Amino acid sequence: MFSARRPDRSGVPGGSALRRHAAGLAFTLAATSLAAHAQGEKLRHIGQAKPGKTARAATPPAVLRDGLAETRLVEVYRLTGEGRTREALAKAESLARDYPNFQLAQLALGDLLAARVRPLRQMGDVPALAAGDAAAPRAAGDAAAPRPVADVLGELRAESRQRTDALRARPPAGAVPAQFLEIAPRSRHAIAVDASRSRLYLFENTGKGLELVADYYASVGKLGIEKAIEGDQRTPLGIYYITSRLDAAKLSDFYGAGALPINYPSPLDLSRGKTGSGIWLHGTPPDQFSRAPMATDGCLALSNPDLERILRTVEPRTTPVVIARQLQWVQPQSLQPERQKFEAVLDAWRSAKSRGDMQRLLAFYAPGFESYGKMPLADWSRGLEAEARALRGRELQLKDKSYLRWTDTADTMVVTFGEVAAGARTGPVKRQYWMRQGNQWQIFFEGVIG
Repeated sequence: MFSARRPDRSGVPGGSALRRHAAGLAFTLAATSLAAHAQGEKLRHIGQAKPGKTARAATPPAVLRDGLAETRLVEVYRLTGEGRTREALAKAESLARDYPNFQLAQLALGDLLAARVRPLRQMGDVPALAAGDAAAPRAAGDAAAPRPVADVLGELRAESRQRTDALRARPPAGAVPAQFLEIAPRSRHAIAVDASRSRLYLFENTGKGLELVADYYASVGKLGIEKAIEGDQRTPLGIYYITSRLDAAKLSDFYGAGALPINYPSPLDLSRGKTGSGIWLHGTPPDQFSRAPMATDGCLALSNPDLERILRTVEPRTTPVVIARQLQWVQPQSLQPERQKFEAVLDAWRSAKSRGDMQRLLAFYAPGFESYGKMPLADWSRGLEAEARALRGRELQLKDKSYLRWTDTADTMVVTFGEVAAGARTGPVKRQYWMRQGNQWQIFFEGVIG
Protein backbone atom coordinates (compact mmCIF):
# COMPACT_ATOMS: atom_id res chain seq x y z
CA MET A 1 0.00 0.00 0.00
CA PHE A 2 2.72 2.47 0.99
CA SER A 3 5.67 3.34 -1.20
CA ALA A 4 9.19 2.51 -0.02
CA ARG A 5 10.72 5.31 -2.07
CA ARG A 6 12.86 8.05 -0.56
CA PRO A 7 11.05 9.67 2.40
CA ASP A 8 9.55 13.12 1.86
CA ARG A 9 10.73 15.21 4.83
CA SER A 10 9.12 18.49 3.79
CA GLY A 11 6.22 20.07 5.62
CA VAL A 12 6.71 18.42 9.05
CA PRO A 13 7.95 20.95 11.61
CA GLY A 14 10.12 20.09 14.53
CA GLY A 15 12.77 17.82 13.00
CA SER A 16 13.21 14.06 12.73
CA ALA A 17 12.84 13.36 16.47
CA LEU A 18 9.41 14.96 16.52
CA ARG A 19 8.41 13.09 13.36
CA ARG A 20 9.48 9.76 14.85
CA HIS A 21 7.65 10.57 18.07
CA ALA A 22 4.46 11.53 16.22
CA ALA A 23 4.58 8.37 14.13
CA GLY A 24 5.10 6.19 17.18
CA LEU A 25 2.21 7.88 18.96
CA ALA A 26 -0.09 7.32 16.01
CA PHE A 27 0.81 3.62 15.89
CA THR A 28 0.33 3.19 19.62
CA LEU A 29 -2.97 5.08 19.67
CA ALA A 30 -4.31 2.96 16.83
CA ALA A 31 -3.30 -0.28 18.50
CA THR A 32 -4.46 0.49 22.01
CA SER A 33 -7.75 1.97 20.84
CA LEU A 34 -8.66 -1.21 19.00
CA ALA A 35 -7.54 -3.53 21.77
CA ALA A 36 -9.50 -1.66 24.40
CA HIS A 37 -12.68 -3.13 23.04
CA ALA A 38 -11.54 -6.36 21.38
CA GLN A 39 -13.38 -8.40 23.97
CA GLY A 40 -16.19 -10.96 23.98
CA GLU A 41 -19.72 -10.04 23.03
CA LYS A 42 -22.50 -9.77 25.57
CA LEU A 43 -20.20 -8.99 28.47
CA ARG A 44 -22.84 -6.40 29.26
CA HIS A 45 -26.49 -7.12 28.65
CA ILE A 46 -29.82 -5.50 27.94
CA GLY A 47 -30.80 -3.00 30.58
CA GLN A 48 -27.23 -2.49 31.83
CA ALA A 49 -26.58 0.90 30.30
CA LYS A 50 -24.63 3.14 32.62
CA PRO A 51 -26.75 5.26 34.99
CA GLY A 52 -27.53 8.68 33.61
CA LYS A 53 -26.24 7.74 30.17
CA THR A 54 -28.32 6.96 27.10
CA ALA A 55 -27.46 5.87 23.60
CA ARG A 56 -28.28 9.35 22.31
CA ALA A 57 -25.10 10.66 23.97
CA ALA A 58 -23.11 8.24 21.78
CA THR A 59 -24.85 9.13 18.51
CA PRO A 60 -22.26 10.49 16.07
CA PRO A 61 -22.90 13.85 14.44
CA ALA A 62 -24.68 14.03 11.09
CA VAL A 63 -21.40 14.34 9.16
CA LEU A 64 -20.55 10.74 10.11
CA ARG A 65 -22.91 9.19 7.59
CA ASP A 66 -22.78 5.55 6.52
CA GLY A 67 -19.89 4.44 4.32
CA LEU A 68 -18.16 7.83 4.35
CA ALA A 69 -15.21 6.91 6.56
CA GLU A 70 -14.30 3.94 4.36
CA THR A 71 -14.60 6.03 1.19
CA ARG A 72 -12.25 8.62 2.62
CA LEU A 73 -9.78 5.97 3.83
CA VAL A 74 -9.64 4.40 0.38
CA GLU A 75 -8.94 7.86 -1.06
CA VAL A 76 -5.95 8.15 1.31
CA TYR A 77 -4.74 4.74 0.09
CA ARG A 78 -5.17 5.78 -3.56
CA LEU A 79 -3.25 9.03 -3.17
CA THR A 80 -0.48 7.23 -1.28
CA GLY A 81 -0.19 4.58 -3.99
CA GLU A 82 0.13 7.33 -6.61
CA GLY A 83 2.97 8.93 -4.63
CA ARG A 84 0.88 12.01 -3.75
CA THR A 85 1.84 11.77 -0.11
CA ARG A 86 1.28 15.42 0.83
CA GLU A 87 -2.35 15.23 -0.32
CA ALA A 88 -2.72 11.82 1.34
CA LEU A 89 -1.35 13.17 4.63
CA ALA A 90 -3.77 16.12 4.60
CA LYS A 91 -6.71 13.81 3.97
CA ALA A 92 -5.52 11.30 6.60
CA GLU A 93 -5.25 14.08 9.19
CA SER A 94 -8.78 15.26 8.33
CA LEU A 95 -10.14 11.70 8.47
CA ALA A 96 -8.50 10.98 11.82
CA ARG A 97 -9.84 14.25 13.20
CA ASP A 98 -13.41 13.55 12.05
CA TYR A 99 -13.29 9.89 13.13
CA PRO A 100 -10.88 9.79 16.10
CA ASN A 101 -12.06 6.27 16.98
CA PHE A 102 -11.30 4.86 13.50
CA GLN A 103 -8.12 2.86 14.14
CA LEU A 104 -7.34 2.33 10.46
CA ALA A 105 -7.42 6.10 9.91
CA GLN A 106 -4.97 6.57 12.79
CA LEU A 107 -2.75 3.83 11.37
CA ALA A 108 -2.75 5.40 7.90
CA LEU A 109 -1.80 8.73 9.45
CA GLY A 110 0.99 7.10 11.43
CA ASP A 111 2.32 5.39 8.30
CA LEU A 112 2.35 8.63 6.33
CA LEU A 113 4.20 10.43 9.11
CA ALA A 114 6.69 7.58 9.49
CA ALA A 115 7.27 7.46 5.72
CA ARG A 116 8.79 10.92 5.99
CA VAL A 117 11.47 9.50 8.23
CA ARG A 118 12.19 6.08 6.74
CA PRO A 119 10.96 3.63 4.11
CA LEU A 120 8.13 1.36 5.28
CA ARG A 121 8.13 -2.39 4.75
CA GLN A 122 4.45 -2.94 5.47
CA MET A 123 1.33 -1.26 6.77
CA GLY A 124 1.81 -0.40 10.44
CA ASP A 125 5.57 -0.89 10.26
CA VAL A 126 6.35 -0.14 13.91
CA PRO A 127 10.10 -0.03 14.64
CA ALA A 128 11.31 -2.76 16.98
CA LEU A 129 12.32 -0.16 19.57
CA ALA A 130 8.79 1.31 19.59
CA ALA A 131 7.00 -2.04 19.58
CA GLY A 132 9.29 -4.11 21.77
CA ASP A 133 7.18 -6.37 23.94
CA ALA A 134 4.51 -3.68 24.32
CA ALA A 135 1.02 -4.81 25.12
CA ALA A 136 -2.22 -3.00 24.47
CA PRO A 137 -4.48 -2.68 27.51
CA ARG A 138 -7.98 -4.09 27.78
CA ALA A 139 -11.03 -2.05 28.64
CA ALA A 140 -11.47 -0.94 32.22
CA GLY A 141 -12.80 -3.73 34.38
CA ASP A 142 -11.71 -6.47 31.98
CA ALA A 143 -9.45 -8.91 33.79
CA ALA A 144 -8.13 -10.53 30.62
CA ALA A 145 -4.41 -10.26 29.96
CA PRO A 146 -3.22 -7.36 27.79
CA ARG A 147 -2.72 -8.16 24.11
CA PRO A 148 0.55 -7.67 22.22
CA VAL A 149 0.54 -4.62 19.97
CA ALA A 150 1.75 -6.88 17.14
CA ASP A 151 -1.47 -8.87 17.37
CA VAL A 152 -3.58 -5.73 17.21
CA LEU A 153 -1.64 -4.42 14.21
CA GLY A 154 -2.18 -7.77 12.52
CA GLU A 155 -5.93 -7.38 12.98
CA LEU A 156 -5.81 -3.87 11.53
CA ARG A 157 -3.93 -5.12 8.48
CA ALA A 158 -6.52 -7.87 8.03
CA GLU A 159 -9.36 -5.35 8.29
CA SER A 160 -7.69 -3.13 5.70
CA ARG A 161 -7.25 -6.08 3.31
CA GLN A 162 -10.89 -7.14 3.70
CA ARG A 163 -12.15 -3.62 3.04
CA THR A 164 -9.99 -3.00 -0.03
CA ASP A 165 -10.45 -6.50 -1.52
CA ALA A 166 -14.24 -6.18 -1.28
CA LEU A 167 -14.14 -2.78 -2.95
CA ARG A 168 -11.94 -4.08 -5.77
CA ALA A 169 -14.13 -7.15 -6.41
CA ARG A 170 -17.50 -5.46 -6.84
CA PRO A 171 -20.61 -7.51 -7.67
CA PRO A 172 -21.49 -7.39 -11.39
CA ALA A 173 -23.96 -4.66 -12.30
CA GLY A 174 -27.53 -5.76 -11.68
CA ALA A 175 -26.48 -9.07 -10.10
CA VAL A 176 -28.09 -10.53 -6.98
CA PRO A 177 -27.11 -13.35 -4.61
CA ALA A 178 -28.29 -16.73 -5.96
CA GLN A 179 -30.34 -17.38 -2.80
CA PHE A 180 -32.88 -14.68 -3.70
CA LEU A 181 -35.14 -16.56 -6.13
CA GLU A 182 -38.07 -14.29 -5.40
CA ILE A 183 -38.72 -11.60 -2.80
CA ALA A 184 -42.31 -10.56 -2.09
CA PRO A 185 -43.23 -6.87 -2.44
CA ARG A 186 -44.02 -6.74 1.29
CA SER A 187 -40.29 -7.35 1.92
CA ARG A 188 -39.07 -3.88 1.08
CA HIS A 189 -35.42 -4.71 1.75
CA ALA A 190 -33.07 -7.68 1.91
CA ILE A 191 -29.60 -8.26 3.36
CA ALA A 192 -26.84 -10.61 2.23
CA VAL A 193 -23.53 -11.21 4.02
CA ASP A 194 -20.37 -12.55 2.38
CA ALA A 195 -18.27 -13.81 5.29
CA SER A 196 -15.21 -14.38 3.10
CA ARG A 197 -15.11 -10.65 2.37
CA SER A 198 -16.41 -9.37 5.74
CA ARG A 199 -19.09 -7.60 3.73
CA LEU A 200 -22.79 -6.89 4.24
CA TYR A 201 -24.90 -5.92 1.21
CA LEU A 202 -28.17 -4.00 1.58
CA PHE A 203 -30.81 -4.29 -1.16
CA GLU A 204 -33.99 -2.38 -1.84
CA ASN A 205 -36.86 -4.38 -3.34
CA THR A 206 -38.09 -2.16 -6.16
CA GLY A 207 -40.72 -2.68 -8.85
CA LYS A 208 -37.90 -3.85 -11.11
CA GLY A 209 -36.44 -6.29 -8.58
CA LEU A 210 -33.64 -6.12 -6.04
CA GLU A 211 -31.33 -3.12 -6.26
CA LEU A 212 -28.05 -2.96 -4.33
CA VAL A 213 -28.14 0.34 -2.46
CA ALA A 214 -25.22 0.05 0.00
CA ASP A 215 -22.59 -2.34 1.31
CA TYR A 216 -20.53 -2.25 4.49
CA TYR A 217 -17.61 -3.88 6.27
CA ALA A 218 -18.86 -6.30 8.97
CA SER A 219 -17.11 -8.44 11.57
CA VAL A 220 -17.99 -12.09 12.21
CA GLY A 221 -17.23 -14.60 14.98
CA LYS A 222 -13.83 -14.95 16.62
CA LEU A 223 -13.63 -18.57 15.43
CA GLY A 224 -15.20 -17.90 12.06
CA ILE A 225 -18.48 -19.19 10.67
CA GLU A 226 -20.73 -22.28 10.65
CA LYS A 227 -22.15 -21.93 14.14
CA ALA A 228 -23.22 -25.28 15.59
CA ILE A 229 -23.43 -25.04 19.39
CA GLU A 230 -23.98 -22.44 22.10
CA GLY A 231 -20.80 -20.51 22.88
CA ASP A 232 -18.70 -21.70 19.93
CA GLN A 233 -17.96 -18.06 18.92
CA ARG A 234 -18.99 -18.70 15.32
CA THR A 235 -21.42 -16.85 13.07
CA PRO A 236 -24.21 -19.01 11.62
CA LEU A 237 -24.65 -19.65 7.91
CA GLY A 238 -28.08 -19.81 6.37
CA ILE A 239 -31.28 -17.91 5.64
CA TYR A 240 -32.75 -15.87 8.48
CA TYR A 241 -35.16 -13.02 9.15
CA ILE A 242 -34.78 -9.95 11.34
CA THR A 243 -37.12 -10.50 14.28
CA SER A 244 -37.09 -7.14 16.09
CA ARG A 245 -35.32 -3.83 16.57
CA LEU A 246 -33.58 -3.19 19.92
CA ASP A 247 -33.35 0.39 21.13
CA ALA A 248 -29.81 1.56 21.93
CA ALA A 249 -31.13 3.33 25.04
CA LYS A 250 -31.96 -0.09 26.54
CA LEU A 251 -28.61 -1.66 25.68
CA SER A 252 -25.14 -1.19 27.05
CA ASP A 253 -22.70 0.99 25.12
CA PHE A 254 -21.02 -2.19 23.88
CA TYR A 255 -23.71 -2.54 21.20
CA GLY A 256 -23.39 1.02 19.93
CA ALA A 257 -26.28 2.37 17.87
CA GLY A 258 -28.58 -0.58 18.53
CA ALA A 259 -29.23 -4.14 17.44
CA LEU A 260 -31.29 -6.26 15.06
CA PRO A 261 -31.73 -9.88 16.26
CA ILE A 262 -32.22 -12.65 13.67
CA ASN A 263 -34.12 -15.93 14.07
CA TYR A 264 -31.17 -18.22 14.74
CA PRO A 265 -31.59 -21.13 15.24
CA SER A 266 -33.94 -21.46 12.27
CA PRO A 267 -36.10 -24.56 11.72
CA LEU A 268 -33.34 -25.91 9.46
CA ASP A 269 -30.75 -25.32 12.19
CA LEU A 270 -32.97 -27.05 14.77
CA SER A 271 -33.48 -30.03 12.47
CA ARG A 272 -29.69 -30.40 12.43
CA GLY A 273 -29.35 -30.20 16.21
CA LYS A 274 -27.77 -26.75 16.30
CA THR A 275 -27.97 -24.75 19.51
CA GLY A 276 -27.37 -21.20 20.69
CA SER A 277 -29.24 -17.91 20.56
CA GLY A 278 -28.80 -14.14 20.63
CA ILE A 279 -27.32 -13.63 17.15
CA TRP A 280 -27.63 -9.93 16.34
CA LEU A 281 -26.56 -7.33 13.85
CA HIS A 282 -25.23 -4.58 16.13
CA GLY A 283 -22.91 -1.61 16.38
CA THR A 284 -19.71 -0.86 18.28
CA PRO A 285 -18.82 1.00 21.50
CA PRO A 286 -18.60 4.80 21.16
CA ASP A 287 -14.80 4.84 21.27
CA GLN A 288 -14.36 2.07 18.67
CA PHE A 289 -15.29 2.64 15.04
CA SER A 290 -15.04 -0.96 13.84
CA ARG A 291 -13.80 -4.36 14.97
CA ALA A 292 -11.41 -6.92 13.54
CA PRO A 293 -12.75 -9.18 10.77
CA MET A 294 -13.14 -12.02 13.28
CA ALA A 295 -13.99 -10.43 16.63
CA THR A 296 -17.49 -11.29 17.85
CA ASP A 297 -19.08 -14.14 19.75
CA GLY A 298 -21.13 -15.00 16.67
CA CYS A 299 -22.92 -11.73 15.89
CA LEU A 300 -22.35 -9.41 12.94
CA ALA A 301 -20.82 -6.11 14.07
CA LEU A 302 -20.87 -2.94 11.94
CA SER A 303 -19.72 0.59 12.53
CA ASN A 304 -22.40 2.74 14.14
CA PRO A 305 -22.99 5.04 11.13
CA ASP A 306 -23.45 1.97 8.90
CA LEU A 307 -25.74 0.24 11.38
CA GLU A 308 -27.81 3.39 11.83
CA ARG A 309 -28.57 3.38 8.10
CA ILE A 310 -29.77 -0.21 8.37
CA LEU A 311 -31.78 0.50 11.51
CA ARG A 312 -33.58 3.33 9.70
CA THR A 313 -34.16 1.22 6.61
CA VAL A 314 -35.12 -2.39 7.27
CA GLU A 315 -38.32 -3.80 8.71
CA PRO A 316 -38.43 -6.55 11.36
CA ARG A 317 -40.17 -9.81 10.42
CA THR A 318 -40.14 -9.17 6.65
CA THR A 319 -36.42 -8.53 5.97
CA PRO A 320 -34.48 -11.66 4.98
CA VAL A 321 -30.81 -12.00 5.93
CA VAL A 322 -28.65 -14.44 3.97
CA ILE A 323 -25.30 -15.24 5.61
CA ALA A 324 -23.03 -17.19 3.26
CA ARG A 325 -19.45 -18.34 3.31
CA GLN A 326 -19.11 -16.71 -0.11
CA LEU A 327 -21.93 -15.17 -2.12
CA GLN A 328 -22.58 -16.34 -5.66
CA TRP A 329 -23.71 -13.39 -7.75
CA VAL A 330 -26.03 -14.07 -10.69
CA GLN A 331 -28.23 -12.09 -13.04
CA PRO A 332 -31.88 -12.21 -11.90
CA GLN A 333 -33.11 -13.71 -15.18
CA SER A 334 -30.88 -16.76 -14.66
CA LEU A 335 -32.97 -17.66 -11.58
CA GLN A 336 -36.22 -17.81 -13.52
CA PRO A 337 -36.06 -21.53 -14.53
CA GLU A 338 -35.55 -22.73 -10.94
CA ARG A 339 -38.16 -20.29 -9.67
CA GLN A 340 -40.72 -21.60 -12.16
CA LYS A 341 -39.95 -25.22 -11.30
CA PHE A 342 -40.54 -24.63 -7.63
CA GLU A 343 -43.57 -22.46 -8.33
CA ALA A 344 -45.15 -25.50 -9.99
CA VAL A 345 -44.46 -27.62 -6.89
CA LEU A 346 -45.96 -25.04 -4.54
CA ASP A 347 -49.00 -24.64 -6.82
CA ALA A 348 -49.56 -28.40 -6.71
CA TRP A 349 -49.55 -28.22 -2.89
CA ARG A 350 -52.02 -25.32 -3.03
CA SER A 351 -54.29 -27.22 -5.41
CA ALA A 352 -54.35 -30.34 -3.22
CA LYS A 353 -55.27 -28.28 -0.18
CA SER A 354 -57.95 -26.34 -2.08
CA ARG A 355 -59.61 -29.61 -3.13
CA GLY A 356 -59.29 -31.25 0.25
CA ASP A 357 -57.30 -34.13 -1.27
CA MET A 358 -55.61 -35.20 1.98
CA GLN A 359 -53.76 -38.18 0.50
CA ARG A 360 -52.16 -36.00 -2.15
CA LEU A 361 -51.62 -33.13 0.30
CA LEU A 362 -49.85 -35.23 2.94
CA ALA A 363 -47.50 -36.59 0.28
CA PHE A 364 -45.89 -33.14 0.24
CA TYR A 365 -44.85 -33.46 3.92
CA ALA A 366 -41.69 -35.23 5.08
CA PRO A 367 -42.08 -38.08 7.62
CA GLY A 368 -39.96 -36.12 10.11
CA PHE A 369 -42.08 -32.95 9.76
CA GLU A 370 -42.43 -30.66 12.77
CA SER A 371 -44.14 -27.35 13.45
CA TYR A 372 -43.74 -24.92 16.33
CA GLY A 373 -43.66 -26.69 19.68
CA LYS A 374 -42.29 -29.78 17.91
CA MET A 375 -45.78 -30.69 16.68
CA PRO A 376 -45.41 -33.92 14.64
CA LEU A 377 -47.07 -34.57 11.29
CA ALA A 378 -49.84 -36.69 12.83
CA ASP A 379 -51.05 -33.72 14.88
CA TRP A 380 -50.43 -31.18 12.11
CA SER A 381 -52.43 -33.25 9.63
CA ARG A 382 -55.58 -32.89 11.74
CA GLY A 383 -55.24 -29.12 11.50
CA LEU A 384 -54.68 -29.37 7.74
CA GLU A 385 -57.85 -31.42 7.36
CA ALA A 386 -59.84 -28.87 9.36
CA GLU A 387 -58.48 -26.03 7.21
CA ALA A 388 -59.40 -27.90 4.02
CA ARG A 389 -62.96 -28.49 5.28
CA ALA A 390 -63.30 -24.79 6.16
CA LEU A 391 -62.56 -23.84 2.56
CA ARG A 392 -65.79 -25.58 1.45
CA GLY A 393 -64.58 -25.89 -2.12
CA ARG A 394 -63.20 -22.35 -2.39
CA GLU A 395 -59.92 -21.96 -4.19
CA LEU A 396 -56.92 -21.12 -2.03
CA GLN A 397 -54.76 -18.21 -3.17
CA LEU A 398 -51.11 -17.65 -2.21
CA LYS A 399 -50.08 -13.99 -2.13
CA ASP A 400 -46.82 -12.09 -1.51
CA LYS A 401 -44.67 -15.15 -2.12
CA SER A 402 -40.96 -15.26 -1.29
CA TYR A 403 -38.63 -18.10 -2.24
CA LEU A 404 -35.13 -18.18 -0.74
CA ARG A 405 -32.93 -21.13 -1.61
CA TRP A 406 -30.13 -22.46 0.57
CA THR A 407 -27.81 -25.17 -0.73
CA ASP A 408 -25.08 -26.86 1.32
CA THR A 409 -25.15 -30.58 2.09
CA ALA A 410 -28.87 -30.40 1.27
CA ASP A 411 -31.04 -28.33 -1.04
CA THR A 412 -33.62 -26.33 0.92
CA MET A 413 -36.18 -23.65 0.18
CA VAL A 414 -37.57 -21.10 2.66
CA VAL A 415 -41.03 -20.08 1.45
CA THR A 416 -43.24 -17.30 2.86
CA PHE A 417 -46.73 -16.43 1.64
CA GLY A 418 -50.13 -15.11 2.64
CA GLU A 419 -52.79 -17.83 2.46
CA VAL A 420 -56.16 -16.36 1.44
CA ALA A 421 -59.33 -18.23 0.51
CA ALA A 422 -61.25 -17.00 -2.54
CA GLY A 423 -63.65 -14.28 -1.47
CA ALA A 424 -61.79 -13.55 1.77
CA ARG A 425 -59.92 -10.29 2.34
CA THR A 426 -57.17 -11.63 4.60
CA GLY A 427 -55.62 -14.83 5.83
CA PRO A 428 -52.66 -16.16 7.79
CA VAL A 429 -49.05 -15.54 6.76
CA LYS A 430 -47.20 -18.86 6.67
CA ARG A 431 -43.60 -19.95 6.36
CA GLN A 432 -42.56 -23.35 5.06
CA TYR A 433 -39.18 -25.04 4.89
CA TRP A 434 -38.86 -27.50 2.00
CA MET A 435 -36.04 -29.96 1.34
CA ARG A 436 -35.30 -31.78 -1.89
CA GLN A 437 -35.37 -35.56 -1.49
CA GLY A 438 -34.08 -36.93 -4.79
CA ASN A 439 -36.35 -35.33 -7.40
CA GLN A 440 -39.09 -34.52 -4.90
CA TRP A 441 -39.52 -31.46 -2.70
CA GLN A 442 -41.02 -32.10 0.76
CA ILE A 443 -42.03 -29.83 3.65
CA PHE A 444 -40.19 -30.48 6.91
CA PHE A 445 -41.48 -27.40 8.75
CA GLU A 446 -44.56 -25.19 8.46
CA GLY A 447 -45.91 -22.53 10.79
CA VAL A 448 -48.02 -19.39 10.97
CA ILE A 449 -45.93 -16.25 11.45
CA GLY A 450 -48.57 -13.58 11.15
